[in-house]
Amino acid sequence: MQTKNQTTDFFLGALSPTGFHGYFETLAAQDGLRLYLIKSGPGCGKSTLMKRLAERAEGPVERIHCSSDPDSLDGALLWQYHAGALDATAPHTLEPAQPGARERVVSLYHTFNNNKLSADAGKIATLFDRCGCLQARAARYIASASALLLDSRRTVACCLNTEKAGRYAAGLAARCLPKTGREGCEQVRLLSAVTPKGILIFRDTVPVLADRLVVLEDEYGAASRLILERLRTEALRRGHRVITCRCAMAQEDKIDHLLLPGLRLAFLTSNSWHPMQFAGQQNVHCTRFADPDALRARRRRLQFNRKAAAELLAQASAIQREAKRSHDALEEYYKSAVDFTQVNAARDALFAELGL
Repeated sequence: MQTKNQTTDFFLGALSPTGFHGYFETLAAQDGLRLYLIKSGPGCGKSTLMKRLAERAEGPVERIHCSSDPDSLDGALLWQYHAGALDATAPHTLEPAQPGARERVVSLYHTFNNNKLSADAGKIATLFDRCGCLQARAARYIASASALLLDSRRTVACCLNTEKAGRYAAGLAARCLPKTGREGCEQVRLLSAVTPKGILIFRDTVPVLADRLVVLEDEYGAASRLILERLRTEALRRGHRVITCRCAMAQEDKIDHLLLPGLRLAFLTSNSWHPMQFAGQQNVHCTRFADPDALRARRRRLQFNRKAAAELLAQASAIQREAKRSHDALEEYYKSAVDFTQVNAARDALFAELGL
């Protein structure tokens, strides 16, 4: 949740080295959040419905974008209403754990002309298969790039003075993270992802949530990984609400950014993959924690890894664009078989239930 009456943008999942990896289920487990799980086919109005929700709602709104098509939404969280709507279909299929009590399924399947879809079943199956194969291929390129970047991170980690970096993190926590006496809580998001548009970063989200920005300039993510992990631990221990923005290519291994809206504070990692430039930011050059001679001795290896990873990620985005073209073709079959009058009626009923 944010503290200003403005809209923020995140991903809640993305293509990773192991395929699609997301955090949609964490929202279903969040106390006090009523979820509407939207079920329908491609191109049948799910994203449009959520965009309308985001536009009509008062108070802070969080838009969850689709990493396979960032112009589409996978979710809209309406914090003033303690409610949210999510695309609950593959690859982020969700089923209600407490039907009616905490989640409600909003099915739009009744709007289909099933006879028309059955007549095109072979073509539809081919396009679904093609999309899946292309996304799997893109994930393999991402996996190769991720392996190179991990090699670089481990290479630089061998050059780090970890005690010095740890002391810096402890001092930063002491200065910036007051104890509250409350229990800390965490939300997990992605601020960037590999998409058909390349690496897309929602930089405009940062100033909505934070005025004080500590930017860790770290090309390889070795020092920033250590510092951000320790800051996350301290922030939660001291009772703060933390938005942990994980690295899309190493979601279980590396944090890219920490946002603390209650303190209007952000700790950000900046490098060539997701540069961060804001007025008034405090820059921390992470080379200060490394042995410069040891880094120079490994420079050619690091340069090779970075260049090769960039080429692999560019190819992953190109494959995702190809997958999107197939998905767009798939949407045309469904659009021609959907009664959008019924879709709009379901949308209006949802608006009325939420008081919009």
